[in-house]
Amino acid sequence: MNKIIKIALGAAIVLGMSATTASADVAKGQKLFTKKLKAPCGMSGAAMAGKHTQGEWEEIFEDGGLADEIKKLCPSVNDGAIKDKYIEDYYDFFKEYGSDSGNVPSC
Repeated sequence: MNKIIKIALGAAIVLGMSATTASADVAKGQKLFTKKLKAPCGMSGAAMAGKHTQGEWEEIFEDGGLADEIKKLCPSVNDGAIKDKYIEDYYDFFKEYGSDSGNVPSC
C-alpha cells in the first residue's frame, strides 16, 4: 500500500511539473514581442496590447485569429515572427496588458 502511494505521488509531481513548463508565459511573450514585433510594428508593447481589452484578446485567440490580428495591426511584420509556437506566448502577453488590465509592460 505504501509503495502504491509513493508511485502515485511521484507521478502527480512529474505531471504537475510538465504541465507547468509546457504552458505559455507572459514574460516570454513580452520578450518575443520586443525581439520580433516591436520594430516592425513601430509601437511599444503597451500600445500594442492596449489595442484591445483582455476579453477582446481572449475572443480573438479562441477564434484562432491572433496571427491575423497581429498582421492587421502590424502590416510590415514577417510570417517568421508569428509562428504557431509563439502565438500562445503573444496571447498571454497581450491579454495580461490589455487596455482594461491596468498593467503596463516594460517594453
